[in-house]
Amino acid sequence: MSYQILSRDEHFLSEGRPRRILALDGGGLRGVLSLGILEKIEDLLRERHACDEGFRLSHYFDLIAGTSTGAIIAGALAQGRSVGDITDKYFSLGRRVFKRSAFRQVPLRARYDEQALVSELKDLFGVDTTLGGPQLLTGLLVVIKRLDSGSPWPVSNNPRGRYFSTGTNGRMGNGEYPLWQVVRASTAAPFYFQPESITISGGPSGTPVTGSFIDGGVSPFNNPALQALMYATLEGYRVGWATGAEKLLLVSIGTGAADPAVGKARLAASHAARALMSVLQDCAVMQETMLQWMSASPTARTIDRELGDLAGDLLSGAPLLSYLRYNVDLRLEGVHALGGSLAATDAMSSLSAMDVPGNMEVLHRLGGLAASRDVRDTDFGTVFDLPPA
Repeated sequence: MSYQILSRDEHFLSEGRPRRILALDGGGLRGVLSLGILEKIEDLLRERHACDEGFRLSHYFDLIAGTSTGAIIAGALAQGRSVGDITDKYFSLGRRVFKRSAFRQVPLRARYDEQALVSELKDLFGVDTTLGGPQLLTGLLVVIKRLDSGSPWPVSNNPRGRYFSTGTNGRMGNGEYPLWQVVRASTAAPFYFQPESITISGGPSGTPVTGSFIDGGVSPFNNPALQALMYATLEGYRVGWATGAEKLLLVSIGTGAADPAVGKARLAASHAARALMSVLQDCAVMQETMLQWMSASPTARTIDRELGDLAGDLLSGAPLLSYLRYNVDLRLEGVHALGGSLAATDAMSSLSAMDVPGNMEVLHRLGGLAASRDVRDTDFGTVFDLPPA
């Protein structure tokens, strides 16, 4: 190798060296679209560092954050897997887990059997792999939501984190949580899967205390980019990375911007579900607006006709970070712009759905086409290149 490969603890150091964050959105099986984009980024960075097939995104990024399906990909990347290997496993997982059953297509019952998902996650990550274990080669942040307290939990393998180690009061440290179970919790989307129970304390009398957790996407952080930035820089999280356009790079990957018209048609019978989806979409737009507002961003998009791309605005007068956002517009015109033949597919009307295995091939191709169009070598400043060995 022509560059330094850091340990997990070295990735978390706060000695002032430039740091790199990768954030991966939730979105069900649309995560395969993210993998199409990540393949391009992996190839670009491998070539940038004059590396062979041994290059991994876990070498480049000091923290990889994920919510829901993004947590699956983030965990596998943090283990040092290549994007190609993860893509193969993701296709297999999607086909095995998202099988429709008439027995489950009834109100108040999860649409899919979580045991199939549990089996796939145990196979992917290993039964004995913990969040704090040596199998994770770089920083990992998974967003989950504790249902019984209503609070989002950013759970990480940061060894300096306040809740990383087991406490004297019987509280189980985050580092002891099985990785498969943390990721399973982050993928427990309401209606699709049952919540996941995680033992969080031994209890004062030795009786285990559990928390009930659901998909981190049912929080403001289905896109975990802002949470990852806060985790890396706010004092309470005990990471302490420096800010600045040449000190911090945040790369955010979407799972496709869903077509609102398709969502309305699928949720027509439920005003409550439509309202929830609308709130989540508002959170996504707010995240991108705030991140563009505080950053230097060559990928900045037009937020709306009133704000434009915020090129003339900076929250603090100087950028707090360098920010890259890659995503795909899943409306007909957005898909057509990437490939006319794709826009004619019979699956076009359901591309925004999160649970259609038959869409995976098209979504993966869309991610690759978008990456070929949008991901440029110049997006990644040379100041963030890995130091030589």
